[in-house]
Amino acid sequence: MNFTTLPKIELHCHLDGSLKPETIVDIARKENINIPSFEIDGIRDELIAPLECESLDQYLEKFSIPNLVMQSKENLRRIAFELLQDAAEENVKYMEIRFAPLLHTKQGLDVEEIIQSVLDGMKDAEDRFDIKGNLILSCMRTMSVASAFEVVEKGKKFLGQGVVAIDLCASEEEGFSRNFIEPIKLAKQYGYRVTIHAGETGIGQNVLEAVTLLGAERIGHGVFIKNCEEAYRIVKEQQIVLEMCPTSNVQTKAVNNFREHPIYQFHKKGIKVTINTDNRTVSDTNMVNECKILYKEFDISFEDYKQIYFNSVEASFADSKTKEMLKKYI
Repeated sequence: MNFTTLPKIELHCHLDGSLKPETIVDIARKENINIPSFEIDGIRDELIAPLECESLDQYLEKFSIPNLVMQSKENLRRIAFELLQDAAEENVKYMEIRFAPLLHTKQGLDVEEIIQSVLDGMKDAEDRFDIKGNLILSCMRTMSVASAFEVVEKGKKFLGQGVVAIDLCASEEEGFSRNFIEPIKLAKQYGYRVTIHAGETGIGQNVLEAVTLLGAERIGHGVFIKNCEEAYRIVKEQQIVLEMCPTSNVQTKAVNNFREHPIYQFHKKGIKVTINTDNRTVSDTNMVNECKILYKEFDISFEDYKQIYFNSVEASFADSKTKEMLKKYI
């Protein structure tokens, strides 16, 4: 299969994990921001997590440098534009970008300005390239419950204007869902869709609670339902869609290697899976590469790919008109 020309859908991609090294150096030079290296290869080495990461927490350390240059409206707009531009060049037809607005307030921007800037960059790209996008607002599990309420409240004015969903992300501790029941409940009342990072580390119970306590429609990663019978059952029975990211999952040691990744086994057992990059720069990957990994390791057929593509379309938080358009590509 020629994965370069096949249409693709990406539902799980972090904005701050997908900055071009060239962009970071360019902005840092212009704004006199102190970064570890002003050489492209040097900063790339600082941004990319090795396959030999010890844990998710070590992987997450790579996000500190990108956030240094994501503190102005102009930079956020540029970075969002470039991400969709890069994706369009891979024949990604629809993409959901997620980011945590509260990470970008260090120079005085308010949350509404931050969200609008990212949406503006996405719209710029949609106007120029054959790609559509929507935005997911992430709440940091390492921050207070009040901070999650803030994101939900300030993001609601953008529902129907590019913002589609709420997310919980960052370091994963057992039972985190119990702390965020009320802000996620409010988000659902406002009309946000819900996708939750869970089961990325060895805690399958977190997936179960993300579904039962928070009403998650999709799960970011979900690898460890393989170790939790009840989580596996509810994901399969309720057709909860897993946003799986093979390279990232090897890096964070959710799995030891690509061959051990459960994505293909889940697919064959009737669990709905999707293919995603997670973080294009931190994981040094793109959608073509992630698809090639599945082909190399599991010899997926065109019918497998087509089913995963349709899973992605149906699981997307796009409107019905966009979904019908996306189906026609394949």
